[in-house]
Amino acid sequence: MDLIGVVDTMFARYDMGAEAIDELKQCPGFGSTFDVVRRTVPGFKDLAVACKRLIEGEGCLIVVALGMPGKADIDQVCAHEASQGLMQAQLMTSTHILEVFVHENEEEDPAKLAVVCVNRARKHARNAYWMLYEPEQLTRQAGQGVRQGYEDAGPISA
Repeated sequence: MDLIGVVDTMFARYDMGAEAIDELKQCPGFGSTFDVVRRTVPGFKDLAVACKRLIEGEGCLIVVALGMPGKADIDQVCAHEASQGLMQAQLMTSTHILEVFVHENEEEDPAKLAVVCVNRARKHARNAYWMLYEPEQLTRQAGQGVRQGYEDAGPISA
């Protein structure tokens, strides 16, 4: 059976891992074609190693990495470094790791921020599924200004 990895953090203020897993459980083939493996790490700087271990040690075909950088400038710098680590892990393993960061400074209202967390986690989980099993779904949406977390921006024309 194929495996899709979900790695999330304790630092996040919303359980995006549970949202991603719930979305994957709604996809065709869950439990028969693929299953989900979840790991939780302390913070987003720990995501890259956890993702790499899921790929190399447990055979995950794709991983969704979820994190929530704080509002402080140092958090934004650390998020950039964590992002670089995730990109390096992808290159080292030749496996997609979908980075799903929701920055605390994206929304002041905690309720609105929670909606962004839900939307982004679920849409990227679905993207991971599509990348493995229905890539034509992604191709259909090419150039359409599709966003994860907020309303779609829509296409532009020449």
